[in-house]
Amino acid sequence: MIVGNGEVGDEGRAAIAAADFVVRFNECRSYAASPGRTDAVAVCNTGRPGKAMTGDTGWRTLAGVIEASEIWCVRDPEKFAEMRAPLAISRPELDDFCDDYTSQFKAFCKEAGKRHVVVEKVIHEAVDEALAAFSPEPYVVPSTGLIAIAQAFRRFPGAGIGLAGFGHAGWDGHPFAAERQLVDGYIAAGRLKRYAAEPPHSSSQGA
Repeated sequence: MIVGNGEVGDEGRAAIAAADFVVRFNECRSYAASPGRTDAVAVCNTGRPGKAMTGDTGWRTLAGVIEASEIWCVRDPEKFAEMRAPLAISRPELDDFCDDYTSQFKAFCKEAGKRHVVVEKVIHEAVDEALAAFSPEPYVVPSTGLIAIAQAFRRFPGAGIGLAGFGHAGWDGHPFAAERQLVDGYIAAGRLKRYAAEPPHSSSQGA
């Protein structure tokens, strides 16, 4: 199960409880609504999110972070070093976007006895290629959630993978409309299963 920070719902909570491996994100904001198993926390290890998590000892004490046996850094430092100069031209306001905190997450993992995983840039680039089929508006990077899905496909080939708490909305630097179309395609192909926040209502008027 890959658990985003949005509404989870009863079906999602049940699926999380039954899953063999659960991935949450950053501050694990959906944890209170779906407490329990957390095996990996996928973190944005660059820019302001990376700085905030590694600079705040409170992040280390979050229940999901404590429970996790792995921390996934979804931004390959090599890839983001390459992006710095182009972003300085196209999005100068993102002057700290590529600042790298991977080493701080690695040090935390060593101290806490957790596995440290850096998602390789080839995965990021494969996601960019997949998104191109949906003609996205210009964007900065795919979302952490989409990179985590791609990492899960590689890590658990052939496994049934569920999604809960995904709204495909947020920062304008992510191509959320194209991401939703890509994820919908994965669901149609049977590679993913989405657990809605609320169960669908029947259109029948009868009882």
